[in-house]
Amino acid sequence: MKENLYDNEEFFARYSAFPRSVEGLRAAGEWHELRRLLPPFAGKRVLDLGCGFGWHCRYAAEQGAARVVGLDLSEKMLARARRETTDPRIAYVRGAMEDLEAPPGSFDVVLSSLTLHYVEDLEPVFRRIFMALAPGGDFVFSCEHPIFTAEGAQEWCRNEAGENLHWPVDHYFSEGARTAHFLGCEVVKYHRTLTTYVETLLRTGFALTALVEPRPDPALMDVPGMADELRRPMMLLVSAKKPQA
Repeated sequence: MKENLYDNEEFFARYSAFPRSVEGLRAAGEWHELRRLLPPFAGKRVLDLGCGFGWHCRYAAEQGAARVVGLDLSEKMLARARRETTDPRIAYVRGAMEDLEAPPGSFDVVLSSLTLHYVEDLEPVFRRIFMALAPGGDFVFSCEHPIFTAEGAQEWCRNEAGENLHWPVDHYFSEGARTAHFLGCEVVKYHRTLTTYVETLLRTGFALTALVEPRPDPALMDVPGMADELRRPMMLLVSAKKPQA
């Protein structure tokens, strides 16, 4: 299934008011860690899968990328990305990452931020990314952590006073679709284990270079609810490389 809830008027309005949608990368709790995994962008050809509002595309261009392509399925996301982008090195294209068609070796860096948990079948996507990368190219992605996605609803267990007691983890090894509650809407995501993420990377030819379970940025700890993110991992960050030969 190719998730495109972001073109739903009600959901898009709520998502657009989300702190990281308003303030960009500086409001993303994992950005301080994700940035460390990114390779140097100077002179590189960059592809951002699920580019959303284009924050990572613009960052790559600011860091000297020669060309940046942002791919997203949402017309509404891309419309805002185009409004907020003036750099001619950046181009936005509508499409699903499952349908990615790029000439072999046409990119030096492929990014994907918080989109892979919407993908039902991961391996074909990784194979397309591998083919699109030049030898020695980098693939860096973030996704929701398997502990976060396992139970499905993605809501804290609370006491009668509404206080968070614990985060439920259940059916961890039963991979597949989950219906999560996000911004007042039901969203279909796909749960897979940590082993599946890593083994799929290795099976498709990548060399794993880093795996991070980020804690929230200490500078954001005054944001309501951010302290609770220290109680269980929400994000998984991975970097991998296509071998030179």
